[in-house]
Amino acid sequence: MLPNTGRLAGCTIFITGASRGIGKAIALKAAKDGANIVIAAKTTHPHPKLPGTIYTAAEEIEAVGGKALPCIVDVRDEQQISDAVEKAVEKFGGIDILVNNASAISLTNTLETPTKRMDLMMSVNTRGTYLASKACIPYLKKSKVAHILNLSPPLNLNPVWFKQHCAYTIAKYGMSMCVLGMAEEFKGEIAVNALWPKTAIHTAAMDMLGGSGIESQCRKVDIIADAAYAIFKKPKNFTGNFVIDENILKEEGIKNFDAYAIKPGHPLLPDFFLDEYPEPITKKMESTGAVPEFKEEKPQPQPKPRLGAVEETFRIVKDSLSDDVVKATQGIYLFELSGEDGGTWFLDLKSKGGNVGYGEPSDQADVVMSMSTDDFVKMFSGKLKPTMAFMSGRLKIKGNMALAIKLEKLVSQMNARL
Repeated sequence: MLPNTGRLAGCTIFITGASRGIGKAIALKAAKDGANIVIAAKTTHPHPKLPGTIYTAAEEIEAVGGKALPCIVDVRDEQQISDAVEKAVEKFGGIDILVNNASAISLTNTLETPTKRMDLMMSVNTRGTYLASKACIPYLKKSKVAHILNLSPPLNLNPVWFKQHCAYTIAKYGMSMCVLGMAEEFKGEIAVNALWPKTAIHTAAMDMLGGSGIESQCRKVDIIADAAYAIFKKPKNFTGNFVIDENILKEEGIKNFDAYAIKPGHPLLPDFFLDEYPEPITKKMESTGAVPEFKEEKPQPQPKPRLGAVEETFRIVKDSLSDDVVKATQGIYLFELSGEDGGTWFLDLKSKGGNVGYGEPSDQADVVMSMSTDDFVKMFSGKLKPTMAFMSGRLKIKGNMALAIKLEKLVSQMNARL
């Protein structure tokens, strides 16, 4: 863990979405230095599934030595942003750091993303970041610290990151484009940077998205808080950077990253927008005539699954079913498999005892997964993570994304038998 130095004592930090999760973690890290935290978030009453309000966050911030100003802010509302900025300046005398953390997500493809959901992501992620920045910049220009930090990814134009969730990618990349533009526009006056995690981060929102058990594949919010703190220590000429949490902490001398893991030693889910697995990326680039720099030799062709491999896999899956698995999952999966030994198969984890079979299930499927038989067998034998298959374009998903993510845990339980 990165130690506090006291450097942020007396600094005023305006953080959107600071009532819980990553935003609150960044707030608490700075508060330990004695910073003033403006909690700009929507939640005033407890959410049934997401803990924390702007008022409970304020209590936690003050308990560790900071000063807190809870402000009701929906970043889609320009007036609420302006009012919060005015209150911050009136109470603390200025603004030194802005953290654009508020974000909305929907991992759905174009035809399955309602216009209302697309508008939400664009309004919160891109527009909200732009408006909060615009409102704070006049005060940031007067600060000796002067940082804007957006929780957004590097601008990776690999098509893999667009094909499955185009609207979400555009909305998050809008935040990153604010970094690109504002870093240049305010060079010498304000440091403008982006921060993105190398792995999945465990938050209450991640629990809702991924279901029970997903936390073992995540790191704690502390790693983002420490990385943000490391950025805030940098001078104004550290600007226009797309920082990965692990990389900057290595530069700070951190060597033991197990301290950030929810379950040390357990495999971690890589986050979106990072080309950490070059094989599928290589194939994608070659298909358009590009030559990837990281390619050293031609990948060896993958062996075809043996005849009946899919049927054998489903037989073992069926033997692994139990009422507990069904109770924990409550979903029906339909697999559309291409290639040898393919076809349509189902996995019913909603009916009592569960069931598998060839063809359509008796009730409508909650999730439809399309992939090759090769990848299906690899996925259920532990050689290909469902998340990576989806992120690299080898697995297409329609329907309930939360149930699709739950499959990751189910597959890990079955790996030992396959």
